[in-house]
Amino acid sequence: MATVSPRPEIVVEHIPAPQRLAPYAHAVAARVSEVVGDDDSEIATGRFIVLHDPAGHPAWDGTTRCVGYLSAGTDEQLVDDELFSEVAWSWLVDALDENGADHHAIGGTVTRTASTRFGDIAGPEHAVDVEIRASWTAEGTDLDRHLGAWLGVLSHAAGLPPPGVHLLGPAGSAAGSSGS
Repeated sequence: MATVSPRPEIVVEHIPAPQRLAPYAHAVAARVSEVVGDDDSEIATGRFIVLHDPAGHPAWDGTTRCVGYLSAGTDEQLVDDELFSEVAWSWLVDALDENGADHHAIGGTVTRTASTRFGDIAGPEHAVDVEIRASWTAEGTDLDRHLGAWLGVLSHAAGLPPPGVHLLGPAGSAAGSSGS
């Protein structure tokens, strides 16, 4: 997985992996931030964990399980769209296919939440988020393809344009998310 080069907007770092789920595990965290003036705010975060048990695991139907989690702010109108969950789930299925990440036994959830803050709680008054939790059994050892797919899902959730596309602001200047 060390060969994966994330987009410049995505910062990836190694984090402690769970130790009790499999004899071998590796985990990374990823985040997408938006820099506006002096403010740096996270717009999406995620984790990607690989669990490996050479003896195999019946529930996985294999030896290597990939687990992904992400949370991202999204548009308020999308929280009420009945098809949004299906679209968000398709980001994962399509990304795995597009990256050639052979897999089976895929499952997970898409959760949409709308929050309103009251009183002295910091943050925006209204927030709408999407969370995707998923796991699948990797076929083969090309785990870089699985991580690449998950980072693609994070890009979609964060609202990043496709690689190589730059959004133009109102005055024709580059706008959009930029990473650190």
